[in-house]
Amino acid sequence: MELETTREPFESVRVRDFVLKSKLGGGSLATIWRADNIVIGEELALKQIYLSKLNKHLRSCLECELNFLSSVNHPHIIRLYDAFEVESCMFLVLELCSGGNLASFIRCHGHIQELTARRFMQQLGAGLKILHSHHIIHRDLKPENILLSGSEDDLVLKIADFGLSRTVHRGSYADTVCGSPLYMAPEILQFQRYDEKVDMWSTGAILFELLNGYPPFHGRSNVQLLRNIKSCTCLPFSQLILPGLHPDCVDICTRLLALNPVDRLSFDEFYQHRFLKRIEVE
Repeated sequence: MELETTREPFESVRVRDFVLKSKLGGGSLATIWRADNIVIGEELALKQIYLSKLNKHLRSCLECELNFLSSVNHPHIIRLYDAFEVESCMFLVLELCSGGNLASFIRCHGHIQELTARRFMQQLGAGLKILHSHHIIHRDLKPENILLSGSEDDLVLKIADFGLSRTVHRGSYADTVCGSPLYMAPEILQFQRYDEKVDMWSTGAILFELLNGYPPFHGRSNVQLLRNIKSCTCLPFSQLILPGLHPDCVDICTRLLALNPVDRLSFDEFYQHRFLKRIEVE
């Protein structure tokens, strides 16, 4: 079915039963739209993927994304309702998260309280547990790919954008260099083979940024970024923040950001860590 232009009450684009209202985000390979389903009258998100721009590796990732999302229904993983192809584009029909993404939340709030950071990590861990059970590594965990829904007082975190995900079974490894450098594990930056622990590094980088308001490592290039990671002897916590952090919080962050993946927390170690299990009396 062809894309139709609907001009009333304003110019927009219609794709099957959906009217594309506004652009939410995207890049060279895909665009995310806010859309109305005109049949059921519900507002959703539509991810338009340009198939002609996908190489063999990215097509395999798309297949993994579709297979995984179509098989799960979890409160901390973005919900896929449908998928269809129109004019060399694949459209994924996704739930719309009205709270934006974690990156915008951090920009708005700066660093956040440890209690809130722990609640976000508990939710992220619950979502990652589903990935872990399906032997899926995300490979692009970052604040931009974590969406928020619900009210400000009760935000629900959802892992999104599985466009670089793939299956890696226990004892197996991947070797494709992909992801976002500021959240990319050092073994990927060094062109080494890797396993699910790359997602643990990314989780640690996200936690660090939640607590401090900035990522743990920077660099004008990937080479300089890797050099800064390797030369780090102590994570660059803000000295205004560090004195107020519980030792369990500092411990989990430090162990998630261990340079050597052998020393880095596994998912099970992360999920069972005291920081996530600790209950505060508010």
